Amino acid sequence: MRKIGQKALHDIFSRLNIGRHGGHRVDRHGVGIEATHDTKLYEYGDPFNLDLQHSVMNAVRRNGKGTPVRMTPEDFEVFRTENLNQCSTVLMLDQSRSMGLNGCFEAAKKVALALHSLIKMQYPRDQLHVIGFSEYAHELQHEDIPTSSWGSYYPGTNMQHALVIARRLLAKQRYGTRQVLMITDGEPTAHLEQGIAYFNYPPTWRTIEQTLLEVKRCTKEGIIINTFMMEQDPYLMRFVQEITKINRGRAFYSSPGHLGEYIVTDYINNKRRKRIA
Repeated sequence: MRKIGQKALHDIFSRLNIGRHGGHRVDRHGVGIEATHDTKLYEYGDPFNLDLQHSVMNAVRRNGKGTPVRMTPEDFEVFRTENLNQCSTVLMLDQSRSMGLNGCFEAAKKVALALHSLIKMQYPRDQLHVIGFSEYAHELQHEDIPTSSWGSYYPGTNMQHALVIARRLLAKQRYGTRQVLMITDGEPTAHLEQGIAYFNYPPTWRTIEQTLLEVKRCTKEGIIINTFMMEQDPYLMRFVQEITKINRGRAFYSSPGHLGEYIVTDYINNKRRKRIA
């Protein structure tokens, strides 16, 4: 499960924005806090992290043997640095009845535990929140994840309420990358009307509209939504496509029995930015 978490997080974090120093590598060189062993000739505007040994040798090669060694700016060689970024994540865990009836919830909960452990151990500067959602959404404390369960006396998959809480939690983090990871097996079947959950199956257009409105609000606030869909029904895939079309996030499709063999569908530009010297 940890390997699954590492692969998923690597794909997601590969597109982080430059922000406050944290623990994730970005596919660009720049002013960072971690020096690498790579060097380059100094150019105007570069951080002056001078590699003295290579710089002196460049001057010796240019002038030949003898002392004193006279250096010019053309001899300067500087260390490259890696940008490190901080990330705030809200993990949305679907607790609706279908997640349990279809055998998805236990697999989803294991992923949640793996991601939480991975972030806690390898990225301690990051913020992680977990939200469970069915008829209503609520924040789960990390220690409650192992004993969390699916289903309730009332049906519903209230993604809209979960996204409302996610936006509120991420609003506290003003720097770095902010993202939502949503693990679900279906479309939204409930939304809030004046604070009360309204449920209908099949979902009404009002529920779909209110859910996508929250997606638009997240997008406007710079929050990335990455969806882990546990079913591959064409209708559900069209709904996920609509989310990714609005938000420009990513979608991961997987069956519960073969979570590690998920199919990654990327709806944004697949060309990774090259490292800039």
